[in-house]
Amino acid sequence: MIFSIVVQAAPYSCQSAETALRFARSLLEKGHSLHRVFFYGDGIHTGSALASPPQDEINIPSDWNTLAAEHQLDLVVCIAAAVRRGVLDANEARRYGKSGSNLEEGFELSGLGQLADAIAQSDRVITFGA
Repeated sequence: MIFSIVVQAAPYSCQSAETALRFARSLLEKGHSLHRVFFYGDGIHTGSALASPPQDEINIPSDWNTLAAEHQLDLVVCIAAAVRRGVLDANEARRYGKSGSNLEEGFELSGLGQLADAIAQSDRVITFGA
């Protein structure tokens, strides 16, 4: 079965972001396919390279990146939500005249068309957070 996941919760504001990560790991272990992970709303903070959780806590952004590298996952951060909240890649930082970018390596900024594509390509789309 082909899944896509939408994460709408910030990585450390509630359990939803960590649950999404655990769900992704589980479905991949069971042999399912994960077409895309789309971070939307406050979920875009998962793609921030500036997150620095304490060493004894799970590093959700880093763990998504590791999972993506292991399974060639597509981690997409909604560009409109990200720019509004100050998560920028190098291109958007230049576009808006900002001094630097902070999008974590392994994540990409893109529009809602990527979410529409994920819905069309997947058997199931699971949303975490609201």
